[in-house]
Amino acid sequence: MTAAAATATIVVEGVEIPEFLIAEEVQNHPSLSAGEARAAAGKALAVKALLLHRADELGLTPQPIKDEAGREETNEEALIRAVLDAEIDIESPSQVERRRVYDTQRARFTSPALLEAAHILIEPKGDDAEALEQARRTAQGILDRCLAQPSQFAHLAKTLSDCPSGKIGGSLGQLGPGDVVGEIERALGGLQAGDIFPRPVASRFGWHILKLERRIEGRELPFDYVEDKIALHLESRAWTAAATRYVSDLADRARAQGVAFSLSRDGRFATGSLSLGELLSQGGSADELEAWLDATDPELADRVRAAALADKLDVTGFVRRAVAHFVDNAGDESWTHLISAAQGAKDPAIAAMASLLRAKLTPKARTYTIVRRV
Repeated sequence: MTAAAATATIVVEGVEIPEFLIAEEVQNHPSLSAGEARAAAGKALAVKALLLHRADELGLTPQPIKDEAGREETNEEALIRAVLDAEIDIESPSQVERRRVYDTQRARFTSPALLEAAHILIEPKGDDAEALEQARRTAQGILDRCLAQPSQFAHLAKTLSDCPSGKIGGSLGQLGPGDVVGEIERALGGLQAGDIFPRPVASRFGWHILKLERRIEGRELPFDYVEDKIALHLESRAWTAAATRYVSDLADRARAQGVAFSLSRDGRFATGSLSLGELLSQGGSADELEAWLDATDPELADRVRAAALADKLDVTGFVRRAVAHFVDNAGDESWTHLISAAQGAKDPAIAAMASLLRAKLTPKARTYTIVRRV
């Protein structure tokens, strides 16, 4: 890793994050594109930092708990849970709300369909590809006989199936959702009663010839039976919306403070490495900027003086107004550019001011439309 890569940072949700932490986090966010994965990684790290920062403000201490599988939370997970428990409060949905959901979405509240099915299993006689293919050919031959004479399915199951169910004609009994492996469930789901699936179906057990004997459609469930489930759904949805708003408010506050804090190299939150929000909002360095620009960038100094004169302001007043506008309106991308400009500077505030003035005084590139659309 180069020195530049090791120190480069970006700003996400008002949080300054080292680039290498995003690179490490990306693997936890599979996506269709590298850009989407990177954005998701940055968002996850920023939200974590915002919540841990709030936990510190509230003076919370971690009290990890275990889940149903016996897995214990990390200290950070415990702190994040504690913040959300302490700061998010939602009202339980009224019976009127629960009833409205039930009456408008009755199709959702039915018992699952039950399937009565049978199969013939052909197990490979080895672990290699040749054995698997041989089993498939055997299964295909049996399937062809079943399709030609469907009434012989039970007899062929008794004589040829490698599953103990063959003794009872291959019957799998009544099946609900999740009772069989997904490959078989999906194949049976598209059949009508009496149909035989037209291809052998592979699973980890081998090759299956499948027949649907009967479909028992689900029935509508009464309101009393599903009321608690509806309430849980509404509470979960309300909590998710409230948590999203809460994190958004934390991010808005961080942005308003001008990159209030950052992530350290170990991924924990820390006071903003440059504290640019405070440095810029104080505006003290604006008095020194003109002399600094005269020494380092005379052309920019002349442009600043000309812009200040046009606005009937002195240079210090012009700069402070530009800084105030930036702090109030800048997004994460603008803060990222500003931090990059300030990193390594002897006076970060002056370097940041010069950067934002260059951006402010540089005319935006014009775009042209070749073909006029009406």
